[in-house]
Amino acid sequence: MTVCHHSNIHRLVLALAMTLLLAGCAGLDAGRELVSGFADSIFGDDDNADPPAELVDYPAEVQIDVQWRTTIGSGSDKQHLKLIPVVRDGRIYVADHGGDVQAHDTQSGDEIWDANSRFVFAVGPAVGLQSVIVGSTQGEVVCFDRGTGEQKWVSNLPSEIQALAVTRTIVIVRTTDGKVIGLRESDGGTLWTIEHSVPALSIRGAGTPLILDDTAIVGSAAGKLQALQVSDGKSLWETTIAMPTGRSEIERLVDIDVDPVENRGAIYIASFQGGTASVSSTDGDILWRNQDISSYTGISTDWRHIYISDNQSNVWQLDQRNGAALWSQKELHNRQLTAPMVYDNYVVVGDFEGYVHWLSVSDGRQLGRFRVASSPIEAPPVIVDGTVYIYAKDGTLAALKAR
Repeated sequence: MTVCHHSNIHRLVLALAMTLLLAGCAGLDAGRELVSGFADSIFGDDDNADPPAELVDYPAEVQIDVQWRTTIGSGSDKQHLKLIPVVRDGRIYVADHGGDVQAHDTQSGDEIWDANSRFVFAVGPAVGLQSVIVGSTQGEVVCFDRGTGEQKWVSNLPSEIQALAVTRTIVIVRTTDGKVIGLRESDGGTLWTIEHSVPALSIRGAGTPLILDDTAIVGSAAGKLQALQVSDGKSLWETTIAMPTGRSEIERLVDIDVDPVENRGAIYIASFQGGTASVSSTDGDILWRNQDISSYTGISTDWRHIYISDNQSNVWQLDQRNGAALWSQKELHNRQLTAPMVYDNYVVVGDFEGYVHWLSVSDGRQLGRFRVASSPIEAPPVIVDGTVYIYAKDGTLAALKAR
């Protein structure tokens, strides 16, 4: 058995190295399928990865109603992409991998405009006062008019776009080669560039910069969190969230791919294999760490708690004051959950079979579920005024309400 296990390890490592070479050393396109259970399959005692939990029947406590449902082009086209809808002023903006960018009415789902472009989108949209910004796999940042969908400008950057944010008149962009770039929203001109080192092996993806007034909070593949001045890119502080440990490059992965969130002066962040932490937004001082709960999908907060889907798709509620675990929901183990989003008395997650699950804020128990699509859901639920907007990988876009 020992010889067979080591042989499997060698094959996996070789395959991983080939993936890295084919990607031009830009990083590991881990995807949901590869990351989930990946470390267990290589370093665990069992040759087989932990299978996803089967769904079981339970007495539903909420009824899920479909407000509307439509299809957006090819969706993410089976790729691991950061295409997440954005809701602003009664419209939901969404992009697909094939170059479509659309605006729909949030109440009816009716299409308001459709910009069909030639680009291959990987991330976005980010929505500013007048613009809708989307990033491509080829390094193009494309700006569309928010009101009409008319293409306004294209900015060509050196590598694939991983994350976008818009603040006032500046677009903050993260790229696969470790750069953070500030662009003018008016014409796409480059204002400043910051370079971060990129480890030899990293998980594909990046957290969306968190904008706090004139400060952008950005994570890195090296497990660091940095505050940049939006106007000129000046570094205000930098702190280490996770230190790489272990002998192999895979064991040392500590990428920050989670979108940081802020509440009452504290920033909450998690890294892959590096735990969860709270950081002072003023100076970057670490307020607490929970080394036992790591994530590459995401977190959300309410007034007192943090909600996180860990690397094995267990959902946790943590205390914002000290990071202590208050409850965990493990009945959806390894179902490749999205980030858990909280509203009212519910925590909502999507899974790899197209189901959306409602959990109780008080104890994490399952309250109800609804299958939106037959394809995976990777984009976190977007929740506005009690309506849950879901975007599945096959392009299904739906608005749901619980009662």
